Amino acid sequence: MRDLSIKKLYYSISEVSKITDIEQYVLRYWETEFEQLSPQKNRAGNRIYTNKDIRLILYIKELLREKKYTIEGAKKILENYEQEKKPIIELKEKKVQNNTPVSFEAEKSNNTIKEDLEEIKKFLEGLLKKL
Repeated sequence: MRDLSIKKLYYSISEVSKITDIEQYVLRYWETEFEQLSPQKNRAGNRIYTNKDIRLILYIKELLREKKYTIEGAKKILENYEQEKKPIIELKEKKVQNNTPVSFEAEKSNNTIKEDLEEIKKFLEGLLKKL
């Protein structure tokens, strides 16, 4: 990652790509997935990113690539994101049996999946009885 010591008001997508070490097509995709990430466009229609946008991109990158959240999980965390600062609510981590940290968000998602699987199991058992 490059040093942001030279501050500019606006950066092009190619500059942001170099600063954040994220491909341009990924940045465009993230714009479609994360409503908080919506860079302005200049008269020519080119994206112009602010320092706030770059901080948000780096935070999304951390969530997706370092903390291994899914896009849906990252969206839920970003609901509590303030543009100027870090997220309002930091998720606490919980140790599981093998001592790997798991966020409460991931645990909630696992519980939902488990409930869905139980419902599918009941449906299939009922279907099997009818056959």
